[in-house]
Amino acid sequence: MGLEEDIRELEEEIAETPYNKSTEAHIGRLKAKLAEKKEELEKKQSSSGGGQGYAVEKHGDATVALVGFPSAGKSTLLNALTNADSETGSYEFTTLDVNPGMLQYRGANIQMLDVPGLIEGAAGGRGGGQEVLSVVRTADLVVFVLSVFEIQQYERLHEELYKNGIRLDQQPPRVSIRKKHKDGISVTSSVDLDLDEETITDVLRERGYVNADVTIGEQLDIDRLIDGVMANRVYIPSLVSVNKVDLIERDYLPTVEGDLREHNLDPEEAIFISAEEEKGLDSLREAIWAELGLIRIYMDKPGRGVDYEEPLMLREGDTVEDACEKLGGEFTERFRFARVTGPSAKHDEQQVGMGHELADEDVLRIVRRK
Repeated sequence: MGLEEDIRELEEEIAETPYNKSTEAHIGRLKAKLAEKKEELEKKQSSSGGGQGYAVEKHGDATVALVGFPSAGKSTLLNALTNADSETGSYEFTTLDVNPGMLQYRGANIQMLDVPGLIEGAAGGRGGGQEVLSVVRTADLVVFVLSVFEIQQYERLHEELYKNGIRLDQQPPRVSIRKKHKDGISVTSSVDLDLDEETITDVLRERGYVNADVTIGEQLDIDRLIDGVMANRVYIPSLVSVNKVDLIERDYLPTVEGDLREHNLDPEEAIFISAEEEKGLDSLREAIWAELGLIRIYMDKPGRGVDYEEPLMLREGDTVEDACEKLGGEFTERFRFARVTGPSAKHDEQQVGMGHELADEDVLRIVRRK
C-alpha cells in the first residue's frame, strides 16, 4: 500500500469516527499518524524531484507570495506593483514558473512572488501543487488575490495551505517537549485543559516519544496539539485583496461584503483593488508594509552624516545587536556603544547598548573600539 492510499484511508477513518470523549484519544492517534504520513510523503516528493524546483532564491528585505486561483489577476497585480515584466524574468521551477518582482516601498525592497494558481488537491500534488506550496512556505507574508466574483475561492485556498502545514495568522502552540531517559511521559499545564492526558500521551507516543516532559501553556484541541509536536509547520501572516472591483457597480458591493462575512472575512480588513486600472494599490502597499513589520533605521556614518536614502531595514522588535549582525563585518566584535536619536530614544543621541530595541526611523550611530 502506497503513502497516498494510507493517507486517504486515515482521512476516511477520521471523517467516519464520531468525536466524543470516548473516541478522543483514538482520533488523536489517527491524526498524529496522518500528520506523520503526510510529512513522509512530502519528503519523498521533494527527494524524487532531485532537490530542485522546491525553492526560489530570496532577495530583498522580505518576501510576499501572491496566492490565488488562475485568472484571479495575480500577474496583472504583480506588474502593477513592481513593473516585473521590464525588470525581471522567471525562476525556472520544475514545470512551473514563479514570477518574481521587486516592490520598492519606503526604502524597502520587497520581493513579490506570483506563484502559479493553486487548485484543489494541490497539497496532494495535483497540478504541481507541492512545488507551489513549498514556495509559499518560505514567504514572510501571504496575500490572497480573490476575484470580486469568486470570494468562495478563499476557503479552498486556505484549506490547501493548511493541509501543507501552513498556519496563517497564528502563533506557534505553546507546547514544549523535553526528552528524558525514563519514567514515561508526564504532562504539566498552566491551564485547565479540555484534552485529557491519555489523548496527549497517545499523540506523543505516535510521534515516537517514550519518555518526555510535556509542558502546555494554552488551551488547545487535537489539531493544535499535533501542530505543537510536528516540526514542519510554518506560521505566516496573511492579507486578503479583492481584485477586479472596476467590473462591479456600487450596488453590488453589499453582496461582496456579505460573501466575505460568509467566509469569516471582515470586509473592513479586506483591500479592494483593481490591478488592471491600478486602483487601491496604495492601500495594498501600506497594508503589506504594516503586516511585514519592517522598520527603517537611518545610519549615521562617520564623516558622511546620516544616510536617509538607503535605510537599514529591520523588523519590529529588533535591537542594536540585530543591526550590527545585519551590517556584518566587525560591527559586533568591535562594538563599544551606540547612539540613537528618534522614536525609541529618550533623548537625542541617547547612548545605548546592544539590547536596545529600535523603532521605525531611528537614527543610529555605532561607535566601535579601535
